Amino acid sequence: MRRSLWLLLIAAFSLSIAFSLGGCAKKQAAVEEEMAPAAKETAVKPGEPGYEKIYEEPMAAMEESLESEAVLSKEAQDILEGRTSGPLLPVYFDFDKSNIREDQRARIEKNAAFLKENSGVKVRIEGNCDERGTNEYNMALGERRALSAKKYLQNLGIHPDRMHTLSFGEEKPLLYGHDEYSWAQNRRDDFVIVGQ
Repeated sequence: MRRSLWLLLIAAFSLSIAFSLGGCAKKQAAVEEEMAPAAKETAVKPGEPGYEKIYEEPMAAMEESLESEAVLSKEAQDILEGRTSGPLLPVYFDFDKSNIREDQRARIEKNAAFLKENSGVKVRIEGNCDERGTNEYNMALGERRALSAKKYLQNLGIHPDRMHTLSFGEEKPLLYGHDEYSWAQNRRDDFVIVGQ
């Protein structure tokens, strides 16, 4: 991480030098510069006066900023995932499947526990799919996923009148990448609190 930050800083510094040296100089000046003897190296080296202000202080500030952003994003992930209302959790599905996976049962059971403790809460279960497949197929698959979660919650003792389902199919992705990670994040049911 530190090495990539240094490379980023060096690239930014190089670009700023390139832009300051470029511009609308006349052709004659450019020819004269090419023929002039090479200038001595003027960069400040480690240990010389001014090095800390140019290199170390900005780098430390950048690292501190990146660390605080990482902490904030981690806290946000702990509170909400997807479009699900906290403290409820979304449930993720395998490709082209609508059954609740073994590793997702604990999530839906936590949702059931929350709904039992808050008997006035009503939820909308939103079925979502990745981009693969036709719109029509994905709308139907999203509906099957939402109904599967509703049935699971019913079996855990949640009254069906407190839940309704909606399919977004592939229409509301969280991630827009065309890779397995993005697709896996988009194959989910969201649980949105709609009333109390």
